[in-house]
Amino acid sequence: MLEIFTLLADWLAYTLLGLGPDTRLGTAIHFFIEDTTKILFLLVVMIYVIALMRASLNLERVRAYIQRKNRAVGYFFGSGFGAITPFCSCSSIPLFLGFTSAGIPLGITMAFLFTSPIINEVAVIMLWSLLGWKFTLAYIVVGMAVGMIGGMILDAIKGERWLKDFAAKAYRKAAEKTHDSSQDVEVPEAPKLTFKDRHNFAKDELKEIVGRIWKWVLIGVGLGAALHGFVPDGWFAENLGAGQWWNVPAAVFAGLPLYSNATGVIPVMESLITKGLPVGTTLAFCMSTVAASFPEFIMLKQVMTFRLLAIIFTILLANFMVVGWVINLIGPWLFGGV
Repeated sequence: MLEIFTLLADWLAYTLLGLGPDTRLGTAIHFFIEDTTKILFLLVVMIYVIALMRASLNLERVRAYIQRKNRAVGYFFGSGFGAITPFCSCSSIPLFLGFTSAGIPLGITMAFLFTSPIINEVAVIMLWSLLGWKFTLAYIVVGMAVGMIGGMILDAIKGERWLKDFAAKAYRKAAEKTHDSSQDVEVPEAPKLTFKDRHNFAKDELKEIVGRIWKWVLIGVGLGAALHGFVPDGWFAENLGAGQWWNVPAAVFAGLPLYSNATGVIPVMESLITKGLPVGTTLAFCMSTVAASFPEFIMLKQVMTFRLLAIIFTILLANFMVVGWVINLIGPWLFGGV
């Protein structure tokens, strides 16, 4: 179904505007049209569907269940849920808001949000077919580990203090309402709502959230499109392929201004590896592009303060660098012929 956005971008960029598909401007405009229309469509559909479910879902009961479990289990479930949801970070914001408004601990929520853009089932299938099961398994383990470690750190420093006011108030309110849930206090049943009630709730939430973030989607994708179209092909492999220790942090920082999702970055990973870029450096670069890009943080600014964004940014960069160095060290043994 999503191929319709590619066809729309083809028609607008190459037919209506007359741009060449082999030109930098044509590539950038095509990228902008395709990703903007796709992301906004997914946002509208997912926000509505998620809100429709939330209207009758007893999220306090979900929170109570998580609170009764060992927190490490919660991190695993949050990261695992992120791995099976094919959302980019901007699309995950509605779920993030739903989790915080239910009072689910920020660390578990962030384990989901860290992992969600890195892993999805389409990316897993593509990775398996292009690079084999060893690389695919390593990618899944690394992606979930990044989410879980990031969540643990944010809980340890009580990162919920630095949510935006509206998100922080919703979190505190939900946390106060279910303060005793971990002690097996009975959680009230969610009220029974008609479909019309759920539709009205979903419609209001859709208008509020899209109205707040649509412009940031345009800014973020626009920035990513400009860099996507004008950064020369092969530049990264030519400049970061020698294997020195500083190649990994250089690759991480090089990926920050770019914008892609996990599915879109898989062919890039294959290309970089076949051109001689070390596996760990490639993985660090691609994870930075997907999960720590400037466009993503522009969007996340809607729900987080600059301090929390800076902490998350630092956690991600440190994780990606460590991952890159470790994978480069064990890559020849782990991946063999890749």
